[in-house]
Amino acid sequence: MMIKNAPYRYSDFQSLSIEYGIKDSLINKYDSKTGDYQYLNKRDSLVKIHLRLTSDDLLYLHHKAADLGFWDFPADETGDTASKEKPVRYIIEFKYKKKSKRVVFDSNYGGDPKLVDANKQLIKEIDQSLTTAENRLKK
Repeated sequence: MMIKNAPYRYSDFQSLSIEYGIKDSLINKYDSKTGDYQYLNKRDSLVKIHLRLTSDDLLYLHHKAADLGFWDFPADETGDTASKEKPVRYIIEFKYKKKSKRVVFDSNYGGDPKLVDANKQLIKEIDQSLTTAENRLKK
């Protein structure tokens, strides 16, 4: 568990955004403010939908970010750029009335393993929330 420091209050929360993909092309995107969501599905087709997370979903993600220590993550967690592999880059941003927190995380980041695990857990939680919200749309 990362050190907890939550200078960001949910009452000041405005939006959450995530972008990810190969470094040159962050084609997968979600912005809670606009509801715009696009991603490549398993057949490499670009899916664009309008998806709103509920206030409960956003509150859950805000608390999950606080629990994982997101506010203390370094802003730049980029990996080895000389590597032949193409790491997945994630840009996660939580926006509040007076401040925001933006983290750039590469899947090949070589920092503290606890920090890497915390990043991966937050990404997983965001992805699960988006999947759940998309499944609600289909019902």
